Amino acid sequence: MEILAKAVGRRKEAVAQVQIKVGTGQFIINNKPAQEYLQNDFYSLLSVKAPFDVLSISKQTNMASTDLSLTPVQHNLNLDTIVKVKGGGLMGQTEAIRLGISRAICLLATNANLLSNFVDITQNSGEPLPISNTLDIRKQLKDKGYLTQDSRVKERRKYGLKKARKASQYHKR
Repeated sequence: MEILAKAVGRRKEAVAQVQIKVGTGQFIINNKPAQEYLQNDFYSLLSVKAPFDVLSISKQTNMASTDLSLTPVQHNLNLDTIVKVKGGGLMGQTEAIRLGISRAICLLATNANLLSNFVDITQNSGEPLPISNTLDIRKQLKDKGYLTQDSRVKERRKYGLKKARKASQYHKR
């Protein structure tokens, strides 16, 4: 199978390597289905699959300014997502995977013709919605905070202390 995009996401000690391939819509993490690997955690599943929702949300250019309702959008992904993740805890891994997927989607969106071949975005009426351009997808991901890497990491241990800031108890006499 042809690899369309590769990206890396990091959070705390977790590192996720994401590959997006042509396929049937499977989501595999460390050779297990995503639901099994994330232990059926609803928040983790939603968080990991959230960047794919950006592909299905498209603002209609012909919408009147007074009509603020969006028509429901149905999206069919013909893409397999294969993730290898290690280090950290389950939530750190979840956020690392989300960042990696977001970066991979940005790389995939750079070639709009390639993306339109594998992502079928249609309205209820059956006519395709236009994906405006690469910058629009990147902007939507950035606005939702999916491309922002969380820089907080564990503080290093200092000499003479038990942990980063924990010292032994002080006694005067």
